[in-house]
Amino acid sequence: MTALGRTAQGLRTFASDVASGFFEITHNSFALVGLATVFCMVTLVARDDLRKEGETRLMGWLQARQEAVVGLPIELDAIDRATAANPHDLPKQQAAVAYWLSKKYRVAPEPVSALVAEAYEIGARAKLDPTLILAVMAVESGFNPFAQSPVGAQGLMQVMTGIHKDKYDNFGGKHAAFDPVTNLRVGVKVLQECIQRAGSLHAGLKFYVGAANQADDGGYAEKVMAEHGRLLMVATGRAVPLAAPTVIRTVAPAAPLAMPLPESAPLPMPSPAAEDKIAVLSVS
Repeated sequence: MTALGRTAQGLRTFASDVASGFFEITHNSFALVGLATVFCMVTLVARDDLRKEGETRLMGWLQARQEAVVGLPIELDAIDRATAANPHDLPKQQAAVAYWLSKKYRVAPEPVSALVAEAYEIGARAKLDPTLILAVMAVESGFNPFAQSPVGAQGLMQVMTGIHKDKYDNFGGKHAAFDPVTNLRVGVKVLQECIQRAGSLHAGLKFYVGAANQADDGGYAEKVMAEHGRLLMVATGRAVPLAAPTVIRTVAPAAPLAMPLPESAPLPMPSPAAEDKIAVLSVS
């Protein structure tokens, strides 16, 4: 064999040895990686605390990377804080009311739908017509959850937060006045108490607007009843033209009566000939 042949054979042998060594090393490395993976999985299954910590760290790293890419914080639970509902999911009557209010007051139908559904639910418990509750809300704030009057009435139902601070304590404090659903619930409770103490719907609305000791409520009760009547027609499927939105009240609510009605005393039902007949079902 010539020198050139011996050189070529030596190179082939060297290449073969290198390839065999590389295969052996990588084979053993993959085996080690596999064993390490199995060991980690067994450890994580046996140690629930380690698994949860690992998941938390991994999710935190992935979230940080995603925030860096999009330039915004990632809060997947933010949807839970939104006061919104799909109007298509509401009963036909409620959906009609929600769409009408949305158009009239130029607010999105989704948050209005959530408020309409809540008004119907709480109205059934408080034995108040839900369209009356929505009418008060419309006249008071025009469905602005952050509204505040010159005298300090706040939120959708324009409840005097200072006077009714005790009611907001059940919801974590007075700042809950700017949570739409909380303000609605507190406002309905105040309205219910006003009607019960006054003995009739119109007198109760006068109490609610803070004109109990005044001869005139500035037409407040008439505005609420007119809007209530329109909402009742909308709920029954009738076409009702849109009217100009009303403004927020400027009269402060009055203090509670010195001698409130006993809890067991029934509220007098309105006369059939009166305008009240389309508003209050009853107040226990």
